[in-house]
Amino acid sequence: MKRLKEFIWPIIGLVAVVLSVRVLYQKLYDEAAINPRVSAALEKAGWWDSLKIIARVIGQKLAAIPPEGYLLAFLSTLAAYAALAWYDRIALLHLRKEKGISWLFISACSFTTYALSHNIGASVVSGGAVRYRAYTSKGLTGAEVAVLVALCSFTFAYGTLILTGLVLVGEPHILTPLLKSPMLRNTPVAGLSLTTIRIIGLVILGLCALYVLFSWMKLKPLTIRGFTLEYPRMEVVVRQLIAAPLELIGAAGIIYFALPDASNPGFFVVLGAFLLSFSAGLLAQVPGGVGVMEAVFIAVMPGVPASSVFAALLVWRLFYLLLPLALSIPIILAFEEKRIVETIHHAHEHKNDPPPKG
Repeated sequence: MKRLKEFIWPIIGLVAVVLSVRVLYQKLYDEAAINPRVSAALEKAGWWDSLKIIARVIGQKLAAIPPEGYLLAFLSTLAAYAALAWYDRIALLHLRKEKGISWLFISACSFTTYALSHNIGASVVSGGAVRYRAYTSKGLTGAEVAVLVALCSFTFAYGTLILTGLVLVGEPHILTPLLKSPMLRNTPVAGLSLTTIRIIGLVILGLCALYVLFSWMKLKPLTIRGFTLEYPRMEVVVRQLIAAPLELIGAAGIIYFALPDASNPGFFVVLGAFLLSFSAGLLAQVPGGVGVMEAVFIAVMPGVPASSVFAALLVWRLFYLLLPLALSIPIILAFEEKRIVETIHHAHEHKNDPPPKG
């Protein structure tokens, strides 16, 4: 049974990818076929040639994005990764370990952590390994690194809840296309009214407010088997309230600025679609949310051409995933080279030390 559970999420993720890619291909095919010339070419083409034709249509959409759109998308990426570095700084503040660790070191560690975890998946494992190597070199214990990783993950989840609550209250109709989809059509949630969706959003915001309230009340630390878990102080919570939404707004901004002005539904709708699709990709354990994000975006924003959605998400993956991954590799190599040099130097200094007694 235990081994079976280990395969459940990977299987769910694989099924989600297959279904999403199938839906995405059909949407792109249908949209490309709107043009009579392209439609005639698709009817005669095989599967591989059809992909080439669809790729050409997407390439035209990418070329149509103005230079200022790419510039603003890049600036949004910088804002998102700056906020992610702030996650680590906030966690160190919670642990009272921020002194002696520079912003440059924190930024480099955070950047490589998220560049790897966003692309590889299993963020707790891949991100935890990088942070463990980095922060233990600064004197943190394994338990403290575990708390740091957990708090960073919580900060992200907290920001997701805050913004999701705001979107459900402000734009409840964003769920309507999803609730009418074939997968949810015959389920109890399919009949949710806009009022009910707004109430759900208010409940989410209320739970987020309780987190702040409990911090203001200064709850006592919880001790379990000698391990003390301290509730975040107000100075930590206030920073979380700013950093968490900022990262998600920056990430969604990449997509918003890459969409065409003519069919752009507005930032709030794009933000809601991003929160839903990115969360779905994380739950399915799909690196980069490939296929899953496209399917959710197309469902939530039916008025935006599928090829434009695909092009915008390509820009998002380039700026938010692929470029950071490429830049993180030399950072990791430089850090490991420095650690090796320090280890050799330390061993050389102590090679003539007398052996320990006993």
